[in-house]
Amino acid sequence: MLNLLPMEELIKLKSELERTKTELGILYEISNAMRTTLNLDEILYIILTGVTAHIGLGFNRALLFLINQKDGLIEGKMGIGPETGEEANRIWSQIEGENMDMEDLISAYKFSNNGRNGFEGGFNKQVQHIKISLRDKSENLLNLVAQEGMPLHLTKETIINYKNTPILQLLKSDELVLIPLKAKDKINGIIVADNFITKEPIIKDDLRMLTMLANQAGLAIENSQLYEKTVMLAQMDALTELWNHGYFQYLLLSELEKSRANQAPLSLILIDIDHFKVYNDTLGHQAGDKILKSLASLLKDQSRKMDLVCRYGGEEFAIILPQTDKKETLLIAERLREDIEKYAFAHEDILPDKRLTASLGISSFPEDGLLPAELISASDKAMYRAKNKGRNTTCY
Repeated sequence: MLNLLPMEELIKLKSELERTKTELGILYEISNAMRTTLNLDEILYIILTGVTAHIGLGFNRALLFLINQKDGLIEGKMGIGPETGEEANRIWSQIEGENMDMEDLISAYKFSNNGRNGFEGGFNKQVQHIKISLRDKSENLLNLVAQEGMPLHLTKETIINYKNTPILQLLKSDELVLIPLKAKDKINGIIVADNFITKEPIIKDDLRMLTMLANQAGLAIENSQLYEKTVMLAQMDALTELWNHGYFQYLLLSELEKSRANQAPLSLILIDIDHFKVYNDTLGHQAGDKILKSLASLLKDQSRKMDLVCRYGGEEFAIILPQTDKKETLLIAERLREDIEKYAFAHEDILPDKRLTASLGISSFPEDGLLPAELISASDKAMYRAKNKGRNTTCY
């Protein structure tokens, strides 16, 4: 005779099979979504949407940190989650009312210019301000996970031991989970998730699913970072590590379009090293390359974060200054010219004036041109006027 399972066990088994089917479906959908892009911000958004969406793992809130080995930092990159219960109910009601699935949520993110939607805002900005040294030996949750490479589940009983850590001061959670993101046994990020609105306990099945998602997410992040590194190398001048001429043209067009749309000013500075041929002919091109690298570093260090410093070609450099009118640009250009004049470049005493200097030409949108070529031409003519005035001068 066949031994039939009791009805209760059959119901339990069926429930477990249904749950497993649902879980596999969720992971499959998130995995497919991550394969649709190599853009890092989109990858991070897909991961966190998978963690928080009702059609995903369903956590109330999730944060994602990336490991920056170069600078020795754990950096907050993105956070998704409502800031209050009222906001949570509004968002969840909207998603349910519009019957939004994972694809809808991702499409909404891509459609917006900066990815902002109901799940982001002040909370996301707070997450992005978190930067923690990897060398921090204090009882820091993120460092602990980064060093151990193991998931960490903090309950009401254990979370009190870490109440002074930055992440808990931000979240003020009673319970949370931290999961490392791995790629080829290397930890490249950390997901933090909690249920601060619903207060639903985090169970073993939640941890298992989040860990499975994290395993896929780590590889997706690595692929995206490798892609972005390759793209950046293609856009960078190998000698100076500034944006190259081709990318300068793209940046200038892009910034001009933004200025036109926002009715904001934009300026361009062209910089040409004075008597550089004398330096090259006397000491050789290797010595000249060192000068170019030194000047590139100086320009990058002395420019504002918003400015785009590029190598235009040869001994010429270009700086795109968004939201900057001609009057302000002239002040900036003069400061840069003086910085170059004061800087102690190697063997500059062989030059006619016994020091290395530069001639600068500036132009501004819209008065000097509406197109990239017009601004470049105006800056170029101004730079040659500076040359004709005796060099080491700024003209417009």
